[in-house]
Amino acid sequence: MKPRHLLASTAALLLLGSSARATVEVTPVHSEAGAGFNFKPIAAPANNDAATAAKFTLVDGARDQNGGNLAVLHDGRVATGEDEPAANFFFRAGTDGGRIQIDLGKVITVKQVNTYSWHGGTRGPQVYRLYAADGGGDVFKAEPKKGTDPASCGWKLVASVDTRPKDGDGGGQHGVSVTDTTGPLGKFRYVLLDIDRTESRDAFGNTFYSEIDVIDADGPAPTTTAVSDAKPIQKSFNSDN
Repeated sequence: MKPRHLLASTAALLLLGSSARATVEVTPVHSEAGAGFNFKPIAAPANNDAATAAKFTLVDGARDQNGGNLAVLHDGRVATGEDEPAANFFFRAGTDGGRIQIDLGKVITVKQVNTYSWHGGTRGPQVYRLYAADGGGDVFKAEPKKGTDPASCGWKLVASVDTRPKDGDGGGQHGVSVTDTTGPLGKFRYVLLDIDRTESRDAFGNTFYSEIDVIDADGPAPTTTAVSDAKPIQKSFNSDN
């Protein structure tokens, strides 16, 4: 089945420089096709982007112990099925998301930010606000908790993302690309995702996030890991039997 393109529109006009305004565009794609996130115009998850070697920090919220840790978000690998908890990061059941900060290690020219998720039900869509910062200024706080507006402590709101469909649960693969129609998004060291659950009708509304890519405009061309090359994720458990 071919990907179904969701509404791709200008997200907002945001002040990303000292004087010039930039037009940020959010491009979401939804597909019920097979593994690999092979849908256009968004590229498959990269294994050499700026986030690959970055430091990921759980600023707020609790990781679901049934899922993977933050490392699965930037290992360049992808799940091979729609219900593989260990291959995805998601917040604890019954909670309303949380915040994830990415420290790129230095200020880079960010070309785009891509996020990928996959689940057969309401854990497929993505709902979050994307912030970025260069880390400068006396008011900057690298790890703002829920309840603190990141914009009040040195962060810039880049875009708001919501890929939930008007009808249905939105199950399948979701990809989002945040870009600027006039050039790079800006010069940043930090990226912050303020993530919400997709629904509160039951305890299972937190999205299965598979990968987060930050593309450096001055970095190497992105490369990907083929699905057939993805390493299986295994877990061992002690048994009294």
